[in-house]
Amino acid sequence: MHSLNPPETVFGRGKMPFMHIGPWSLPNPVFVAPMAGVTDRPYRKLCKALGAGYAVSEMAASNPRLWNSVKTSRRIDHTGEIDPIAVQIAGSDPAMMAEAALFNIEKGARIIDINMGCPVKKVCNVASGSALLRDEPRVVAILRSVVDACRPLGVPVTLKTRTGWDQTSRNALRVALLAQDIGIAALILHGRTRCDLYTGQAEYDTIREVKQALSIPVVANGDITSPEKARQVLDYTGADAVMIGRAAQGRPWIFREISYYLAHGVHRPPPTYGELRHVLLDHLEDHYSFYGEFTGVRTARKHIGWYLATLPDTQPVIDHINTLESTGEQMRTLEHWFDAQASHEHIHPPHETPAHEADLYTL
Repeated sequence: MHSLNPPETVFGRGKMPFMHIGPWSLPNPVFVAPMAGVTDRPYRKLCKALGAGYAVSEMAASNPRLWNSVKTSRRIDHTGEIDPIAVQIAGSDPAMMAEAALFNIEKGARIIDINMGCPVKKVCNVASGSALLRDEPRVVAILRSVVDACRPLGVPVTLKTRTGWDQTSRNALRVALLAQDIGIAALILHGRTRCDLYTGQAEYDTIREVKQALSIPVVANGDITSPEKARQVLDYTGADAVMIGRAAQGRPWIFREISYYLAHGVHRPPPTYGELRHVLLDHLEDHYSFYGEFTGVRTARKHIGWYLATLPDTQPVIDHINTLESTGEQMRTLEHWFDAQASHEHIHPPHETPAHEADLYTL
């Protein structure tokens, strides 16, 4: 990949341009990527409160038989969420995808995002997600069906995809031009092929090429882990925004860090232990309320582990929390741990994504 050192910057210091998706004006160009099992309603609300300009829901099923399931019901619950509410849908049947879009609009969606980027086998094996990149006629049919269904309601449709199926068949530019012609309002592009999964490094040449060819907004995604990296990627690709996924796990304040750096060219101080305590415990209260006692205590473990994993000497408390069976025990254990850290000031999370995050995926 070419050097990420162009002569000029995209964002002027001290001012932040607005990006639009259809009629929606977004406050900054730092977005939350949809992540299965992560970007639920409590997490999206938290990220927006900590500076994210936009957040997309976890992938919602397009199959009507799954709409009444507990999992789907949670994924389409947007109570108290700040507009614009964006819902990602996935599937391979054009008519079913259009029906899913309308169903989610009834449930409060203001923007519909189409998933053509998920690389996991259970999605690709049913000709969905990034597997669609091998079937451009079906891509066209799905995009046209969903856009035609949403247009009369004034709901914009976006597309999230990858650079291609593999290194020998990168067709992102062709798919992007087709999408723009059909009426897609914005394109989010992850700088890897499906076969790359999350290995190696994301490349940004394809994103740059796509941005130069399109008139609709383009969002860069993949390996953006720090304010400096966000600036470099925006400058090099010319993209209108960046989308952050795995780097935000356990570090939701990354959105305010990046947006502040883009606007002012200097860093915000890192959070203190007191701020971390406030963010984590508030997140857990919302998480428990959303999931209930049985599911809440179990699904909270990964979030707690992410928050604490990069701090010194936290493995014993993480191991202990993973054995607890009640939300009350989790909260009390964390409160006691934070009390013991009272002498600490700022935390210093790393700029690089921890290795354990590679097991999860950004859709």
